[in-house]
Amino acid sequence: MRTGVLLIHGFTGGPFEVQPLADYIEERTEWLVEIPTLPGHGEKLKLKNVSAESWMMEAELAIRKLKEQADRIIVVGFSMGGLIAMYLATRYKLDRLVLLSAAVKYINPVQLLEEIRNSARDAMSRKLSENPLFHLYEYKLIHTPISAAVEFLRIVRFVEPYYKSIKVPVIIVQGEKDGIVPPSAANLIFETIGSEEKLLITSANSQHLICYSDDSEDWFEHVLAFMHEDDVN
Repeated sequence: MRTGVLLIHGFTGGPFEVQPLADYIEERTEWLVEIPTLPGHGEKLKLKNVSAESWMMEAELAIRKLKEQADRIIVVGFSMGGLIAMYLATRYKLDRLVLLSAAVKYINPVQLLEEIRNSARDAMSRKLSENPLFHLYEYKLIHTPISAAVEFLRIVRFVEPYYKSIKVPVIIVQGEKDGIVPPSAANLIFETIGSEEKLLITSANSQHLICYSDDSEDWFEHVLAFMHEDDVN
């Protein structure tokens, strides 16, 4: 029995957001690992006139292709990708589901304000060019049309009624310093998802790009152990 892992990146992001976890899995298993790039996403954003349906369809095409090559399927979703992963769980038989900073709620105003303050302090000390978070969000703000944000919200609303119908074993990972998705989002999923087997892990120091957190390998280990459960190979 071969295991296939599909990783889905977030809104305005790309495969790089989940690449550290993908590398970790590939280095320790012989599993087939795939990370599609959703339409309009990647290194250069082209989100004008791109729909929520196109993002979900791209994920569907990827999982159908993966099912042709693997018998056991695991889906990992980061941020908006977590919502799409939950959508796939309502339509396809999955063996395991991994949700990273899943954006069922979005924008943690307290942490976002702290990040803005940090950027302001850097600017005052002429270190703004050294702040990678500032440049990441600066690029996203410039290149993300409002229409794309509306499409993202459509996915949030579309998936919400189906939380209880998701029964696949799930592990939820959330950073406590996430400035985009508040920690309460992870609690909401944990409390409402229909899975009997579910686990919630929090990372004390992680911001939104959780796969790049200082303690990422600690929770990577837990996630991989969760993925291995019920693997007969």
